[in-house]
Amino acid sequence: MRYSSITVLVAVLFCVLVQAQNKQILYDFNEIPQSMMLNPGVETDFKWYGGIPLLSGISGYAGSNGVAVNDIFANDGLDINDKVRDRMVAGLSTKDEFSGTFQLEFLNVGYRSENPNVFYSFGAYLDIDNIAYWPKDYAHLAFEGNAGQLNRRYDLGDLKARGSMVNVIHFGLNKKVNRSLTIGARGKLYSGILDYNSSTNKGYFVNTEGVNNRINTTLSADLELKTSGFDAVGDADNVAAAIIKRAAFGGDLGLGIDLGFTYHLSEQTVVTTSLLDVGFIYHSGDTKRYSLDGQASVEGIEIDVLEQFANLNRDFWQDLVDDVEELIPFETKTNGYITFRPTKLYASIRHDFGQPIGGTESCDCGVTASQKSLRTKYRNSVGGQFYAINRPRGPQTAITAFYQRRFGNTIALKATYTADKFSFTNLGLGLNLQAGPMNFYIMADNLLSYQNVAASNYASFQLGLNIISWDN
Repeated sequence: MRYSSITVLVAVLFCVLVQAQNKQILYDFNEIPQSMMLNPGVETDFKWYGGIPLLSGISGYAGSNGVAVNDIFANDGLDINDKVRDRMVAGLSTKDEFSGTFQLEFLNVGYRSENPNVFYSFGAYLDIDNIAYWPKDYAHLAFEGNAGQLNRRYDLGDLKARGSMVNVIHFGLNKKVNRSLTIGARGKLYSGILDYNSSTNKGYFVNTEGVNNRINTTLSADLELKTSGFDAVGDADNVAAAIIKRAAFGGDLGLGIDLGFTYHLSEQTVVTTSLLDVGFIYHSGDTKRYSLDGQASVEGIEIDVLEQFANLNRDFWQDLVDDVEELIPFETKTNGYITFRPTKLYASIRHDFGQPIGGTESCDCGVTASQKSLRTKYRNSVGGQFYAINRPRGPQTAITAFYQRRFGNTIALKATYTADKFSFTNLGLGLNLQAGPMNFYIMADNLLSYQNVAASNYASFQLGLNIISWDN
C-alpha cells in the first residue's frame, strides 16, 4: 500500500508542476505592452513596440486549493500513508483541483498605422494548461478497496481532467473610436501539439446483496479518454523536432478570437471588459479515443459440480472475464474530436487621481486633456477587477482590489489583493521599469506564502523584456 500511495500522489503532483492563470496584476497595466494580450481594447500610447524573443512574456502558475506539498511531505514525524489518507483521501472533495499554466512568448510586435487611432499587433506564444479535479471515489477504491462497503455507490464521474499544449499565432487590431471609447479584437490560430481530455465520464460501481452468492457486483460505465499527439511525440526519434512540427501547423488546428474595450465614464473613471480565447481546436492527427461503455452485474463464478464434472479443468475465471468484457467493451478509436478553449472573462473599474504625470498641481478632477488625442496620466489609480474562466466543473472566479502608483514615466508599481478558491490572503506586486526604450516588468502574487513556498496552495509569476517607442 505504501508504494501505491506514493505512486498516485506523485502522479497528481506532477500534474500541478507542469501546468489558465489569472494575470490580475498585468491586467490594465497599460504601461506594459503585454497588457494588450489581456484586453485587445486597452488604451495605448505606443508608436511601436517589439518584445525580445523568448524573453518578452514568461508566465506560470500552479495551484491546489485543497492540499499543499508541505501537508504531505513535511518532516513532522507522521507516517506519509496516514497523511495521504487523512488529508487527501478523506480530506479532499471532487471540487478540489490541481491546476496550472505556463506561457512563453516567441514573438510579440505592435505598431501604429498611418491612422493614429489604429494600432496593430501580432505574435506567437506557447500555452500549456492543465487541470485535474480530485477523483474522490477512485481514491477511496485505490486506498481502501471496497470490502465491507455494501450498497456504497462509487461515482465514476468523479474523474475529470483535461490539459493541452498549444502554439498560438495571433493578429490584433486596436481602434480608438472617440475620446471615451477604445475597442479591440484579436484573431487566433491554434496549432495543437498535445491534448488529453476526460471530463464527461459517467457511471457507478456498487456491491449489493446477491441471490446465489453473498455479493453482487455491478459496474455501469460510460468513460472516455481522448488524446492527441502523444504517439507522434512520444514515439519520435527526435522529440523536440516532433513538437516543433506539430506546433508549425503539423498537428491539430483551431480558431479563436479575443474581444475587449475601454470606456471612460469620466476623465478619471474608467471601465474595461475583455473576453479571451473564444475558440476551439479540431483534433484530427494522431488521435486516440479510449472508451469503456456498458453495464454488467456478476456474482462471481458459479459452478454446478454435477453438470460440469467432466469440464472442471475449464478456465471458469476466464469465462467470467470474457462475459464482463462483452457487456462492457473496452474500445480504442482514432476518429477526431473537438475541444473548446478555456475562455476567460476580465472586467475592471479604475479611478485615477492625484497629480498628472509631469504636472505640479494636486488634482482630483480639474485637469483634462480634452484638446489632445491622449488622456492625461495620473500618478495614482485605485479600483477593482473581476476574473472568470470556464472549467470542467463550472466557472472559476476571482475578485481583485488594486492600487497603482506611477513615478514619472520611469517606474510604475501595482499592488493587488485577490480572493479566490485558492487563497483569501493573496497579496501581489508588479514592477514596471522604463529605461529609455527598454522596458522590463516583473510580477508575483501570493507574496505572504514565500516564507514557506511548500505550504502554499498557489504561486504565480510573470516577467518580460520589451523595446518601446512612443508617439510625441
